[in-house]
Amino acid sequence: MKLQFVGPRTMCVSPAVLQRAVTVVMAGIFFLAPAASGFAACPDQAQTGAMAEKWEKAEPIRGLPAGLKMEEAVCMRDELVKALQRRLGRVIGYKAGLTSKTVQQRFGYDQPVRGVLLAGMLRPETRDALPASFGARPVVEADLLVEVKDESINEARTHLDVLKALARVIPFIELPDLTIAEGEPVTGPIITAINVGARQGVFGPHPVPVTASQAFADMLAGMRVVVTDADGKTLSDSPGTAILGHPLNAVLWLIDDLRRSGIRLKAGDVLSLGTFSPPLPARAATSLTVRYVGLPGEPEVAVRFR
Repeated sequence: MKLQFVGPRTMCVSPAVLQRAVTVVMAGIFFLAPAASGFAACPDQAQTGAMAEKWEKAEPIRGLPAGLKMEEAVCMRDELVKALQRRLGRVIGYKAGLTSKTVQQRFGYDQPVRGVLLAGMLRPETRDALPASFGARPVVEADLLVEVKDESINEARTHLDVLKALARVIPFIELPDLTIAEGEPVTGPIITAINVGARQGVFGPHPVPVTASQAFADMLAGMRVVVTDADGKTLSDSPGTAILGHPLNAVLWLIDDLRRSGIRLKAGDVLSLGTFSPPLPARAATSLTVRYVGLPGEPEVAVRFR
């Protein structure tokens, strides 16, 4: 697996690009004005461009209708991802969101939602500090990545089936961005439309090789995911079962959801399983460390903010 972070590209503005920009700005009214009752099932290119522009500028999005249907949201997500690929590269995997009952109750949606991970969203842990204001509404979450070993995962039906098709479990801190402006409606479909807040994340240097055994599955369920600050203070301590009762249930859910969309996982894809911790603030001049107590070697991953 080769994950890399792609930074912003320098752009030279041509007359043609400028004309398209005008179109995007005009379409941006959609995100600033109250939603019309005749909201289209899928946005046109200009609307998608306006949404992508706000994402890239880390500006809050307004105007998504509270009554947005899931099929509309899925189309919006897919179009947004296409627009972001020009800057962030190819699809390298998928993420599950709303994977805990508490979060589902908060947003009034009783099942997980799926987002898309692009190559430029993930970066290895380094000593470099990241900006604390990396998004419109940035937060920090203790997550976990798994890497797909082979395509047999698409036929997985049990935890053991999943483990046979996985290569590694990877410590991961997600740095998502809710992006929706304060006071705006936030529902399951709206969270889907914004690609489940996927913006960036940091993966740890010590992945754990997967063993296809019940003992390994039990270890994932029994581990403790502990988040500490720069002073060693515990901010969160959650069991492996915090994600859908078992981390591998998130994998099974993603497989099923992708299957319904006609998408098959392939070797090297990575899956983000959801958050073990409550969303934590990204504070300047501090750091957070996530440790997976109970996994071999107790691997960890850290992020620093400037």
